[in-house]
Amino acid sequence: MALPPKTDEAFLREVDEELRRDQLAGFWTTWGKWIALGVVAALVALAGFLYYQHRTETQAGVEGEQLQAAYDALAADKVAEANTTLSKLAASDRAGYSALARFTEADILLQKEDMKGAAAKLAAIAADTSVAKPFRDLALVRQTSAEYDTLKPQVVVERLRPLAVTGNPWLGSAGEMVAVAYVRMNQTKQAGTLFGQIAADPGVPETIRQRAVQMAGVLGVDAVASTGTAGTAAAAASNEDTNAQ
Repeated sequence: MALPPKTDEAFLREVDEELRRDQLAGFWTTWGKWIALGVVAALVALAGFLYYQHRTETQAGVEGEQLQAAYDALAADKVAEANTTLSKLAASDRAGYSALARFTEADILLQKEDMKGAAAKLAAIAADTSVAKPFRDLALVRQTSAEYDTLKPQVVVERLRPLAVTGNPWLGSAGEMVAVAYVRMNQTKQAGTLFGQIAADPGVPETIRQRAVQMAGVLGVDAVASTGTAGTAAAAASNEDTNAQ
């Protein structure tokens, strides 16, 4: 005997619900363990990341305190104690603290007039691509300054010319060394132009600008009048130097 329509619909609905329960039960039987493991793994990864972040911040704070302790030791003339701390920080995987420690080690060597040792420390910083470029540029300028008397003028020009341009924060220091190197190479026109460029740049320290004005005058360049043409003159000096080579 056929089921009435309503009874038939109710029966089909019960069968459909039972089928869904069986499918869901089968899904969890097959995949439930892996889903649970995935959730646990995600929670473990999150906990690990939070722990690593906390540990990194804590370690950075520790290294900051160690660097300050090294500075305090230097202020108290305890150089050996400071060197012990600095050598550990120099090996840090945090480029910032490592660079600061190595800069300080170089300063200590400079005070001892160990120019070769200081230059080596600074050269290592300048070549370290993990260090921010402003620090690397500073290291290059200071390295060149430390070994300036032993370098050929052409080496100085090739090394520092990219920094001896208007707008570069190291124009004063790098540009002055490049200009003097030009003089030593008898390229007085390029030297005078560069001294004029240095004198015209308001971002250059006043003492360097005053020296540049005097040197530019000796070389026949009106440094005061060169303000509007500093960039053009610098480019001309660079081109002339390239042609001279």
